[in-house]
Amino acid sequence: MSTSRTSHPFPAAAGILFGLGFGGFFDGIVLHQILQWHHMATSAGYPADTLGNLEFNTVLDGLFHAATYIFVALGLVVLVRAGRRGPIAWRAGAVIGTLLMGFGLFNLVEGVIDHQILGLHHVNETVPRDQWIWWDMGFLAWGAAMLAGGWALWRRG
Repeated sequence: MSTSRTSHPFPAAAGILFGLGFGGFFDGIVLHQILQWHHMATSAGYPADTLGNLEFNTVLDGLFHAATYIFVALGLVVLVRAGRRGPIAWRAGAVIGTLLMGFGLFNLVEGVIDHQILGLHHVNETVPRDQWIWWDMGFLAWGAAMLAGGWALWRRG
C-alpha cells in the first residue's frame, strides 16, 4: 500500500477564514479586553464611562467574538473537507500566507467600516482625540502590510 503524498494546493479559503478569525480574536482580546483601548461602540455614544455603557459594550464585544469564532469554525470545515482528498503536503508559505491575508483583510475591513465609515470606535481611545486618526491609520497600514506579505507568501508557496 502506497502512502505517496500528493500536492493538493492548500485551500486558501480555509487560511483566509482562520486569519479573519484570528484577526478578530486579536482585536477583541488584546485591544478590547487586555489593553481596554476601546469597545465595540465606545465612539458611537456609548463610552465605557458608566456601568450601563460598559455592560452594553461587553455584550457587543461578545457578539463580535462569536462572529470571529464562526470564521474559525468555517475555516476548520473547509480545511477538513480539503483534507479528505487524501495524503497532502501543504507548503508552509501557503498556510502562513493565507492566514496573514485573512488577518490583514480583517484589519482593513474592520478599520475602514467600524473606525472610519461608521465611527463605532477607534483603535486607541486612551490617547488624546486628535491622535486617534494616527492609531487608526497605523491599524490600516498594519493590515495592508499583512495582506500584501501574505499574498506574496501564498503566491510563492
